[in-house]
Amino acid sequence: MFFDSASDIQKIAKNHSTSIFILPSTEKVTIKNAIVLEPQEKTVITIEQIRSVLERLKLKQQKSQYIIIRPADKMQPETANAILKNLEEPGENIHFILITENLTKILPTIRSRSAIYFLKNPEPLSMQITADEKTKTLAKKLLTIKNQGLISFANEVTKNKDREYVLNILSTAIEMSYKAYFLNHKDVFLKKIPKLLTAYDNIAMNGHIKLHLVADLC
Repeated sequence: MFFDSASDIQKIAKNHSTSIFILPSTEKVTIKNAIVLEPQEKTVITIEQIRSVLERLKLKQQKSQYIIIRPADKMQPETANAILKNLEEPGENIHFILITENLTKILPTIRSRSAIYFLKNPEPLSMQITADEKTKTLAKKLLTIKNQGLISFANEVTKNKDREYVLNILSTAIEMSYKAYFLNHKDVFLKKIPKLLTAYDNIAMNGHIKLHLVADLC
């Protein structure tokens, strides 16, 4: 799903208990009376910060209360796990807004509980993909490869058995799919994203790399 500008976030979030918005760090988000969680100690969002907010939310909210977590990928693993139940069942009038530049950096367990929105804005197309040239080449290959070529591709990228290397390729392919959609306006690029995310999640959770590159992307 997509949104046109940062000013739409409050209206969209009101329809969900938890939403994730993929948004550049340069875009300002302002929601009146929202609780904002940002990195403090060691550039991460700590479990103490989360617990403090959850304590405040125990009181019944008479009006819509928005909690903005930005960047959401800066939550420590224990922080993200501590908030899982609240993201799924936040209580009446409570809306969590998670903002990130990279969806794959959000835990799969959080993504599965959230409505996900990409910024419908051509501006990100002008931003350079930060991956190295080899990774970008393999990511492009992954986006255009036919099903019968997936086994050969899996063998190629798993020669050194580097899980992080494969995850970087998948992450780059997801970013390319998103940008290619706005460049070409073809739904085929959007349809690739769910499969790429599934493969990324399974491999990130120590799944068999070759198996998921083939089975999840077919």
